[in-house]
Amino acid sequence: MKPYKGYLGTIEFDENDVVFHGRIVGIRDIFTYEADSAEELLKAFHECVDDYLEFCAEQNKEPERPFSGKLALRTTPEVHRLVSRAASSDGKSINQWVSDTLAEAARKRIDEGSTKVTSRAH
Repeated sequence: MKPYKGYLGTIEFDENDVVFHGRIVGIRDIFTYEADSAEELLKAFHECVDDYLEFCAEQNKEPERPFSGKLALRTTPEVHRLVSRAASSDGKSINQWVSDTLAEAARKRIDEGSTKVTSRAH
């Protein structure tokens, strides 16, 4: 599912109830949506984001933005060393090398059309 107003949502399918549902990801508040078809799910997601933004305005609070541009990463010393060597060999800082490498991998995954739908059976 494409982002809407900067927000992403999950897609799950409940095969027992034969319904799609999901929630806005990357925010602490829990806002969910549900629909019987893919078209209705997309509309429900957009309405959910709009409801969240309206809720924040009514509560006089700043809506959370799920993507700040800061990404904490923990890895092993061996991987850290390898990343440092790769970045250095490309003439880049570790941050720039990791950012470029992740962007390339993410674009490839998205270009492959890899939207994941989780299926649940009770």
